[in-house]
Amino acid sequence: MLAPVLSETLVALDFDGTLAPIVERPEDARAAPGAADVLTAISNRVARTAIITGRPAAEAVRLGGFSSVPGLIVCGHYGLERWSSGELESPPHAAAVAEARARVEDLLRPERADRWSGASIEDKGHSVAVHTRRAADPPAALVAIEPYVTEIARETGLELTPGRLVFELRPAGVDKGATLRELVTEMSPSAVVYAGDDIGDLPAVEAVSALRREGVTGMVICSEADAVVPELRDRADLVVRGPEGVLEALRQLLL
Repeated sequence: MLAPVLSETLVALDFDGTLAPIVERPEDARAAPGAADVLTAISNRVARTAIITGRPAAEAVRLGGFSSVPGLIVCGHYGLERWSSGELESPPHAAAVAEARARVEDLLRPERADRWSGASIEDKGHSVAVHTRRAADPPAALVAIEPYVTEIARETGLELTPGRLVFELRPAGVDKGATLRELVTEMSPSAVVYAGDDIGDLPAVEAVSALRREGVTGMVICSEADAVVPELRDRADLVVRGPEGVLEALRQLLL
């Protein structure tokens, strides 16, 4: 479908769950074996390769081993940051995030955490995430803590973004769809491929749908491994089994 315009294609990918398997501790994540090689091969054939992730951009580069991938752009914090050719562009941290971080830390104190014991905080700098993956009952812990993080979001003016066993508090107005649109505006590709695995990828899927209506060829790849996101699966052109499936789909694009 994309072969005639591969050299005019923008390939954009999520990181966690798409290029890297989901793990209990975010700091333990690593890209699937061979990911850097596949991205290098893709980057030598397409107009541009980009990663759009909720992680800090430099962290995704480090965990993925992507520093040598030619021409790679990594948009961190959903697009607040941009890494390219070893250079990082990053705005100052918002005061609201520091306030939210302190309040989440207070929520997770042992004397307050009976119903979400085992939940953990991930400090991303420009945002803060609360994970319940290591709680005794992760889904129940996520439900129990939701009203509290919702209140923190409302009172700090941050946006609350749900994911798989996680809530993230981050500055409003930035999402993967807006960032994908920015990349398209900069590069004017004739085709766009986007691969993701979670709720946070839906704005990018919406962007691909809008681009199709504007005459751009689009393809959405859904990475499914330990969980299913029906809203993403139902709108995907291709559903694959986790990061290994994503890498194989990218290899097929090169044939």
